[in-house]
Amino acid sequence: MLARIPRQALLRLLCCPARPPPLRLCRHASTEPSKPTPWRTETTDPPSILVEENYSRSTVFTIDFFRRFVRFTAIGIIAVSATTWTALTGAHMWIEHVELASETDEEVRRWEWDQEAERWSGGAAGGTDPGLSLMGRFAVRSAWIAQHWGIGSGTSVIGSKAYSGRGNTGGSAVNAVEARLEYAQDFLNIAINSALKGASSGKLRKETVTDLIGRHASVMERMGTKEALFEARAEFERVWAGLPGKGIDAARVALKLGDLNQRLGDPEDALVWWARTIQLVQDAGNTQLATVPPVVPASAPSSPLAQRTLVSTLVSLSAHYATSGQLKQARSVEESALELLRSVKQPQSLETSTSPQALHALYILHRSSLLSVHLAEVMYALREKPVTSIQWLSRAAESSERVALVLSGLPLIHPDAPDSAIPHPPSSETPLKAEYSKSRTMARPATSLLRDARRTAAEAWNLMGILIESNGGKGSAEKALECYERALGWAGIAGDRPGGIGKAGEGTLEVEWQALWANYVRMRDASRKDVR
Repeated sequence: MLARIPRQALLRLLCCPARPPPLRLCRHASTEPSKPTPWRTETTDPPSILVEENYSRSTVFTIDFFRRFVRFTAIGIIAVSATTWTALTGAHMWIEHVELASETDEEVRRWEWDQEAERWSGGAAGGTDPGLSLMGRFAVRSAWIAQHWGIGSGTSVIGSKAYSGRGNTGGSAVNAVEARLEYAQDFLNIAINSALKGASSGKLRKETVTDLIGRHASVMERMGTKEALFEARAEFERVWAGLPGKGIDAARVALKLGDLNQRLGDPEDALVWWARTIQLVQDAGNTQLATVPPVVPASAPSSPLAQRTLVSTLVSLSAHYATSGQLKQARSVEESALELLRSVKQPQSLETSTSPQALHALYILHRSSLLSVHLAEVMYALREKPVTSIQWLSRAAESSERVALVLSGLPLIHPDAPDSAIPHPPSSETPLKAEYSKSRTMARPATSLLRDARRTAAEAWNLMGILIESNGGKGSAEKALECYERALGWAGIAGDRPGGIGKAGEGTLEVEWQALWANYVRMRDASRKDVR
């Protein structure tokens, strides 16, 4: 076919491509030019359908956003409130049925540790008094939480004002106290007011108001400020007025009042209350006035709680006479008290005794070590031979260390030399044995006893070192240094400060620690000079 086309025409076709055909309108398209949309006569500007649609979409989106925000916020608030309420209710139920439950261990009840437990209005049944209002029971449990669990991660010390005004001359003095104690006494005030309002209904236990006032007084006593001590004394006097004036409960309140009067500078009243305590523990039904000054009884009572109350009273009486310069009376009380405590029957082996029995024996043993320390100081002040004081201090140190080691579950003899007489090194950081720490009733007295035993051991060793150092003689420097080292071991804990220097342990004031450390450094330097 290409052969039939002329050559010139073929070249023209190949070199000049064909032009596209001209556009043709679709048969459905209009041939007339488009006209603009007519304007509205009532508007000045031409309308815009696109702008109106944007405005309507933005309004709908904003309304929908806020509707979802309010809905999810409400769901979040409800969820948080429900979780908080569930946790709060669960915590209060735990306290009601577990922490404040009555003691069921018969051995603990036999040694009367349950009678020393804190009383939170529930009585023998435990918990809180059902006769209290809902707010009153909630306040009692909240006070327990504040005292034992704290108030969270906030400040631990806050300002507190006096409540009754006793002893506060200015009327507006503010003292720094532990925040947990301040909150605890606030909640207890609410509970006491609730109990007083419901006392006429007949639903409350007759001891509920007294128990709550006594608990509030104990919290105020622990604050330690002068205004708080005045308040505590006034409340314990209210508790005493609500008691029949006989029995072991009355004896324990009388002991509290004696100690508070001594701290507030009223020694005459203190002696009266201590005399009542000694009389009540000897004869629970005796309501006659006690003789002043108090006299150490010839025999100890049979009740374990009465024994512990009596020995605590004798320690307070000994300290009063010793610190007031009545040295002869102090010596007489201390010697008679130690003779009395030796007559108290003790178990043959603390390791094989039950935990409540061992704790009772350790309590008596530690109080005897305190009396031994007092007697050593009094005899030194009376110009007795230093050797006699050193012997009493040695007994006190040995007894206190035994108490601390048994409560910690450690052996009395060094584990590396079981066949020798080398004592176990100080263990100021060893925790309390689990059988005591896991007991709701015995945990608090055992913890306090362990702390006090360590403090007494440190004090006895430090005083012994001072007497040995002042007495002089061959080898006195080395012996005194050993005493100071052991005192530091019981009073301090390991520290990360330069030189491996420790720091004050629990219950040891910084001033006391600095004095112990100064004695040790002085004798250490003196021993190094002697070696050179």
